Amino acid sequence: MPDVTVDNWVEHAQERLARSGYRRGGARRAVIELLGDQRCALTAHEIDGRLRDEGRAVGRASVYRALEQLTELQLVTRLEVGQDAARYEPVHPGGEHHHHLVCDRCGRITPFEDRELETAIDRVSRRVRFDVGDHDVVLHGACEQCRR
Repeated sequence: MPDVTVDNWVEHAQERLARSGYRRGGARRAVIELLGDQRCALTAHEIDGRLRDEGRAVGRASVYRALEQLTELQLVTRLEVGQDAARYEPVHPGGEHHHHLVCDRCGRITPFEDRELETAIDRVSRRVRFDVGDHDVVLHGACEQCRR
């Protein structure tokens, strides 16, 4: 995974919210800190559950509202991976990102990076003269455990 510190994204998100006129909110900060510490995308339900597990009293509606605000400001990306629930993960200021392998049997989501894939996307972009602003690759199939 890229060397992007959690504090870097959390600080970036807090500064962007302040510049956009948002006051510091406890629920929003809790969501930001939780997302900043994750390796891959989480559903709103998972975020809510993890905050509760940590003893943070954040209402479910506040989690959804925070995710909506963070998405609007392009601080998080909303991923549709085909499991009836959107997932959310930080958008890092330097453009660092990963893609996703989704097991259609057990639901496991595994992040992956591939420099050759990024190069191929750049090559296609130049060939068809299309400015790719953002992209996410989601590969569906069966994980190693489910294939056994």
